[in-house]
Amino acid sequence: MKKKVTKIGVLTSGGDAPGMNAGIRAVVRTGIYNGLEVYGIMRGYNGMVENDIFKMESRSVANIIQRGGTILKTSRCKEFFTPEGRKKAYDNLTKLGINGLVIIGGDGSFRGAQTFSNEYDIPCVGLPGTIDKDIAGTDFTIGFDTAVNTAVEAIDKIRDTADAHDRLFIIEVMGRDAGYIALHSGIATGAENVLIPERKTDIEEVIKQLAEKERRHKLVNLIVVAEGDEFGGADEIAKIIKERLPMQDVRVCILGHIQRGGSPTCFDRLIASRMGYSAVECLMEGKFNVFVGMINNRMHYIPLNEAVKKKQRISEEWMKIVKILAS
Repeated sequence: MKKKVTKIGVLTSGGDAPGMNAGIRAVVRTGIYNGLEVYGIMRGYNGMVENDIFKMESRSVANIIQRGGTILKTSRCKEFFTPEGRKKAYDNLTKLGINGLVIIGGDGSFRGAQTFSNEYDIPCVGLPGTIDKDIAGTDFTIGFDTAVNTAVEAIDKIRDTADAHDRLFIIEVMGRDAGYIALHSGIATGAENVLIPERKTDIEEVIKQLAEKERRHKLVNLIVVAEGDEFGGADEIAKIIKERLPMQDVRVCILGHIQRGGSPTCFDRLIASRMGYSAVECLMEGKFNVFVGMINNRMHYIPLNEAVKKKQRISEEWMKIVKILAS
């Protein structure tokens, strides 16, 4: 791990997130500026196993900062999570002389990087690229801001039709294990309730609140629910409400993968650029097996194993804000 890094590979792994291209661009151009050779690895760890690797130049990343998705494509690779698969990946990197990796992805991608780096002499640095913002050690992840803004725009439009028809809309956003998209978009759109995986859903309290609003003739209501809520998402919540409050005109809208795509916001472009630059600096300075996080607008380097073991926690204050502002 003490040797000098001269050739680096960059890959995107797991779910795509707006801003990944900005991160790739920063890694490539920072590496070239510092005299390193930079290689793009296609389709995440699959590209390492299958030797789908190519050398990148500065022009390889021209005109991509505004694009969603990832030019390197992404996938999940079961073979990489076997010793035989990682050995094939190492052999392919060794043939090209690649002695450093930048991995843009979530905690599963970091887990693979940590295992690989522990087994072989390839130092790894991660960039947190996930719309869920479910990695501890960073205030924001690449793609979260864009996903939330996409959700907010959609929910605002849904409220217009809810108001026109006096309806209750239950809107499901992404967040299998983390409720940050639901929380932020729910507060920003004035939702009457926000249901997230981190907190046990008190369905009786939800019914009670809706019944009280029904008595006050407040018929326009929005409930934002994360897909990982314990009741199974928007469809299950709607089913219970329809049974208990038959007078409510209930509609469900599942936003789905629209939250992953689209041109990244200015914020996502900026943090991805800063993180990509810092990742290359990390490798050059000999700081390995870390990911680049942002805390209080400053870059920090967090051990990969802490990203694997920990999750962000949603404070009670956030939930109190939801309750007070929706009353």
